[in-house]
Amino acid sequence: MSLNLEIKTKLKLNYQDFEEKITEFHDRINNKNSPDINYLGWNQFPDIAINFSEIEKMKNIVENLHKNSINILVVIGIGGSYLGAKAAIDFILGLGPFKKRPEVIFLGNSLSSTDLHQKIDYLKTKNFAINVISKSGSTIEPALTFQILYQFLVNQIGEKQAKTRVFVTTSIKSGELLEIAKANSFEIFEVIESIGGRFSVLSSVSFFPLIFVNINVHEIIQGAKDAHTKYSTSSISENYAYKYALFRFLLYKKFNYKMEILIAYEPFMLYFNEWWKQLFGESEGKNLKGIFPTSAIFTTDLHSLGQFIQEGSKNFFQTVIYIEKPKFDLEIKKVVQFDSKINTLSGKTVSKINYQAFLATTLAHSKEGNNPNLLLQIKDSSAKSFGHLVMFFEKACAMSAYLLGVNPFDQPGVESYKKELKKNLGWNN
Repeated sequence: MSLNLEIKTKLKLNYQDFEEKITEFHDRINNKNSPDINYLGWNQFPDIAINFSEIEKMKNIVENLHKNSINILVVIGIGGSYLGAKAAIDFILGLGPFKKRPEVIFLGNSLSSTDLHQKIDYLKTKNFAINVISKSGSTIEPALTFQILYQFLVNQIGEKQAKTRVFVTTSIKSGELLEIAKANSFEIFEVIESIGGRFSVLSSVSFFPLIFVNINVHEIIQGAKDAHTKYSTSSISENYAYKYALFRFLLYKKFNYKMEILIAYEPFMLYFNEWWKQLFGESEGKNLKGIFPTSAIFTTDLHSLGQFIQEGSKNFFQTVIYIEKPKFDLEIKKVVQFDSKINTLSGKTVSKINYQAFLATTLAHSKEGNNPNLLLQIKDSSAKSFGHLVMFFEKACAMSAYLLGVNPFDQPGVESYKKELKKNLGWNN
């Protein structure tokens, strides 16, 4: 599996001056005596991050569920508790529609009564199981959804049966959800304490729903393991994850670029982009610092944002992910009944046209539009490629936050709205 990084910009980005800093932060990320060791479980890969015996347990549970015609899993979680799994499923399998395939429905990621009602209405005639994911269990969106959906399941099949269809992914040390799981004899999967939510995609947090839809998580692990080895050097010229982190830092610090647009050329990358936004947004947006992460899907969004990107204000740069080999391809056939310019493209494939659009857009935006472009090309959208990309961005994110001078692993600002909401609801503790 290979990933290539190319920089398209007129700006001079000299990284040699930062070699000492990169080495210092590399040691902080990789040293077992690091002051942040309690947050680096994701980087102790796979030794700390992966519980292989739990994966086998999950496989056995899923096999039993499928044997009993339970082909829908409702995943209840918000933020890192669902974005990674959703990103992986779409990236590896595509968007469908699918005639026959186990289905995962994601709930508990909003407070929309309409969304919750409509999905419960859909489940009325279905056999489904629940996987609720929360380190503490006290986050209101998933907690509220779990309470409503569990009561719905009990009413549907009875309490005894319902308890066999609930799977809880949480801290095994403490927390409200852990106590509920123990009191009701729900099956428990472990949220590893040293892995924060936005870094948890390569762990049990995402694995149960992935196994449910027959994705080989061992291939994801192998891709991540290969990337972990590949990006284990402190050399900026050899380590593309650190080079990406440093270039985006230089664009921010020296040239005042305050926004990064992550762009993909496949619709199934939408939730990968959403996962990436949480990863960088929560890790970097502190102390009045940080690059605002946003995203787009091309060529779709070129027909809504293309004008602004080309000629609008220049406070952003672009990071572009291009997947070289599509899952499927289609050849363009000549239609003699049509007097169409498309007929001149007969014999070419849709993916070749998409690639030409990628080249043309990159040139237009970087040269004429004067927007720096950081290009990431990856071989395919396999499970291994997904694991590789995730590890690449996690390592880059940690390095980028350290360069900015912020803690990559806390998120104190997230608690502000929670405190106000609890006050509004009369929750005093």
